[in-house]
Amino acid sequence: MNQIIVLGSGCFWCSEAVFQNLKGIIGVTSGYSGGESINPTYQSVCTGQTGHAEVIKVEYNELQITVNDILSVFFTTHDPTQINRQGHDVGTQYRSAIFYTTEEQRQSSENFIKKLTEDKVYDQPIVTEVKLLSKFYPAESYHHNYYQLHPEQAYCQAIINPKLKKLKEKYSQLLRP
Repeated sequence: MNQIIVLGSGCFWCSEAVFQNLKGIIGVTSGYSGGESINPTYQSVCTGQTGHAEVIKVEYNELQITVNDILSVFFTTHDPTQINRQGHDVGTQYRSAIFYTTEEQRQSSENFIKKLTEDKVYDQPIVTEVKLLSKFYPAESYHHNYYQLHPEQAYCQAIINPKLKKLKEKYSQLLRP
């Protein structure tokens, strides 16, 4: 059965590139969620005044990949302890967030964070927000499949390639052939 979860882990170009490589992922769409304004644009989200985060909508087949596998990749490929930033990307739009669509996703997310905290995986507290998805707005078309279309771009080389390398090293069993 297909499910949807929306994840915010900094720049959606990075997140999209990571999750497109996983078995069981049906589709990944860059967009905006978690804010108050209707039909936000990239320019308006970048002001930090819409309340929206850059996110990806992940549609997955729960018979091929579990929500815990998705959460493992999510927490490994960004720093969930940074408030409103990821690396050089700073602002509320880059916050760490999970927007769930099912009760199972909520419970799994909260339990996952609790276990990471108990195991002291991070030196700082996890600040990832866990909220029910209220609305998802797809990003402008030029943001979709960004890495696939621009792998030579400097941002892709410097930021996305190391994430993909880490993904291959740590989660080879979850990758598409």
